[in-house]
Amino acid sequence: MKTIGLIGGMSWESTVSYYQVINEKIKESLGGFHSAKLVLYSVDFHEIEQLQSSGEWVAAGEVLADAARALKAAGADFLVLCTNTMHKVYGAIEAAVDIPLFHIADAAAQAIKEKGISTVGLLGTRFTMEEAFYRERLRVDHGFEVLVPDQEDRDLVHRVIFEELCLGKIDAASRDAFRTIVAGLVERGAEGVILGCTEIALLLPPADSSTPLFDTAAIHARKAADLALL
Repeated sequence: MKTIGLIGGMSWESTVSYYQVINEKIKESLGGFHSAKLVLYSVDFHEIEQLQSSGEWVAAGEVLADAARALKAAGADFLVLCTNTMHKVYGAIEAAVDIPLFHIADAAAQAIKEKGISTVGLLGTRFTMEEAFYRERLRVDHGFEVLVPDQEDRDLVHRVIFEELCLGKIDAASRDAFRTIVAGLVERGAEGVILGCTEIALLLPPADSSTPLFDTAAIHARKAADLALL
């Protein structure tokens, strides 16, 4: 079994789910008392959020590159970045080490292709919804048409992520608003919706929706466990 290196803490609420899902998948695959071999580097999300807000992405990339180096030194065979937004600095992390970094959008794309879906909606932080680093990887590398909500709804999704979900707050009114936004994406042609922030499934569990919802945290974690067993 390979050792997984997790770069987490963004936020810690969703990093917990990575640890749980990875170990559940390993136990399911191997049985008995088996659990995952992994090392975790959990950053102080306050520092990362400040760099995001001020647009200091190079500095944020350096912080996560240092985390990647530490995980490699601790014995990790490959890396998993437990957040969607910070894949904006994927290149800086990838360049820092000579072990693979498993991209979360690639994991999501595998799951979407398995469902035979070609047009997807995308929810996430405004960085993930509005910038090219995530949408273009899905479009160019995997051939999906990607729809995002309108500006007002993007603002709402971003606010709920940072003011509620990353602080562990689950609000029924926000859940209803997210459901309405999902319905709007479906009306525009989305066959499924990517929960492109690792906290969104805490608010909007895929099992509670008639529309296919792709929980990127759970998908990424399960496929990371698969990679560890190859």
